[in-house]
Amino acid sequence: MATAPAAPSAHPDKIDAAVLKVAGVVVLGSIMSILDITVVNVALPTFVQAFSTNPADPLPYSTVAWTITAYTLALATVIPLTGWAADRFGTRRLYMLALTLFTLGSALCATADSIGMLIVFRVLQGLGGGLLMPLGMTILTKAAGPQRMGRLMAILGVPMLLGPIFGPILGGWLIDHYSWEWIFLINLPIGAAAVGYAWFALPKDRPEPSESFDVVGMLLMSPGLAAFLYGVSSIPGEGTFFSAKVGVPATVGVVMLVAFVLYSFRPRHPLLDLRLFANRNLTVATVTMFLFAASFFGALFLVPTYFQLVRGELPVDSGWLVAPQGVGAMVTMPIAGALADRFPVGRIAPFGLVLIVGGMFALTQVTADTSYWGYLIPVLFVMGLGMGATMMPIMTSALKTLTSHQVARGSTLLNITQQVASSIGIAVISVVYTNMLAQKPLAGPAIASWRNPSIADQIGGPAGVAQGLGQAADAFGDTFLVAAVLVTLTLVPALLLPRRREPSHLLDDVSASAAPSDDPDLRAANRVLH
Repeated sequence: MATAPAAPSAHPDKIDAAVLKVAGVVVLGSIMSILDITVVNVALPTFVQAFSTNPADPLPYSTVAWTITAYTLALATVIPLTGWAADRFGTRRLYMLALTLFTLGSALCATADSIGMLIVFRVLQGLGGGLLMPLGMTILTKAAGPQRMGRLMAILGVPMLLGPIFGPILGGWLIDHYSWEWIFLINLPIGAAAVGYAWFALPKDRPEPSESFDVVGMLLMSPGLAAFLYGVSSIPGEGTFFSAKVGVPATVGVVMLVAFVLYSFRPRHPLLDLRLFANRNLTVATVTMFLFAASFFGALFLVPTYFQLVRGELPVDSGWLVAPQGVGAMVTMPIAGALADRFPVGRIAPFGLVLIVGGMFALTQVTADTSYWGYLIPVLFVMGLGMGATMMPIMTSALKTLTSHQVARGSTLLNITQQVASSIGIAVISVVYTNMLAQKPLAGPAIASWRNPSIADQIGGPAGVAQGLGQAADAFGDTFLVAAVLVTLTLVPALLLPRRREPSHLLDDVSASAAPSDDPDLRAANRVLH
């Protein structure tokens, strides 16, 4: 039996100890999920060496990048399942299952002996990780209530702050002192601790099966997106857009995705409720989020790669060098979360995007000897400031414009938009980088000379190596230029975000004295809001 929603005053204005107790569980799980993206970022050059059967013919970066793309695709696949599964099994039980699945996937990743096996195990890991963020959002929103949404989003943003700071550092340290397997094995004790913490900290809830699951939508969207990205990522290896290996999967993927969009307007409870795009603010926020995530996160994974391949830094040192970006986000994200409760997002997010655009264009000027403290570290810090001022206000604005029975589906739409955009961005940017690098004849041998100095003699000694590293830096700069143009386009929808304060509609269709409803959407919203 559904419980009648309490009045808005049922939640105090401040974030209290009870919410912080639950937040500890949610943040720990989210850190595990997000940390594994940034940890793998710093490990990509190591994967190229570890899984290449022929050192003279290393794996292309577009292939190795699938260790990230497959993970984020799995996240996107499982996110729409969250609402239905939470109703069917209960949020507490499902959250603990997600933690267990993620930990098991991590253990299997450490056993991979080929790049294909690692990609498959990363999918399993992502299926668990994909449940953690939306479930965590549901659990925390239920505990905190709608009137503290901005500060709530700031709490959920903590993993996004810590991931970019500590992920590359931890991953680099483990690779340098142990082996790449330990970037996955480290999740085993953390996962076990998180499951135990969740067992005691999360309140028990009663499963209330409500809506049916959209099987057709799932079978169209997930394989369609994977096929499309596989075709795109095959371009560097094939050398043309017109190869069957590129064209067939990409075409099949596009057809399936178009069919998914057309089909999604038919069922009452679709996998993704595209009817929500009738809400202008949600549409603008989603488009902004998509362009931002594709361009920003697509380019983000290249930064530690630049430090290792062009500058010859160890993985742990490259981790420390990208940490200023996370520090910058840590400065602005709590401030932006508080401001989003008071001011329209159209007066917050564009300023953050301007900082990111400036930083991305600055990265296009990287060379083989660009100053760290005089140029690169300040640029990364500024980009972090922009990220912290952008993501959470956009999500807050979108959710505030929805009514209570729409908020669960709206948060699912936003989460999956971010993950799909990240997958597309990483796949596209890795293809661009692979093509740019292939056009530089001395770049590959010069990079290889860091590990095998004898190669230097084959390209003209130190002078040839210097020239090759300069070419490699140019390949990074050209790729960052593509990302800079894409993130600049994000300013167009960002300028359409609300610039006047708009009231929250979260409680419009929920009355404090209302009787329990038989509407499954409203029951789900009541559980989220109260």
